[in-house]
Amino acid sequence: MTYDERDHTANIPLYFLLSLLTCFLFDLYWNYRQMQACNDLLERDEFSFWLWLLLCFLTFGLYHFYYQYKMGTAIVEIQERRQLPTTDGLPVLSVIATLFGFGIVADCIHQLELNRIVG
Repeated sequence: MTYDERDHTANIPLYFLLSLLTCFLFDLYWNYRQMQACNDLLERDEFSFWLWLLLCFLTFGLYHFYYQYKMGTAIVEIQERRQLPTTDGLPVLSVIATLFGFGIVADCIHQLELNRIVG
């Protein structure tokens, strides 16, 4: 490995607060970091930040629902590979939270699971 897995941890309350204070602009960076973490932990290029951003823009945000599902699925796959307890409902929970306008909550849950994996 050419990276330190601990680099993929994040202080969830701080990132949540920074996202709120910046009207969710910081959340773009947070999503970028989560994509990089999953790509590294999966050892493949599953997520592309710029493609995600473009498709979210072109689909008026609808692509983000698919992304949230894929992120949840990727985290569960990482948990299975490492023989850790899996959060089986994570993909659906991510979509439901986003559907009700709480995508930031899905980001917090994703980060919690990533912190557990690499922490």
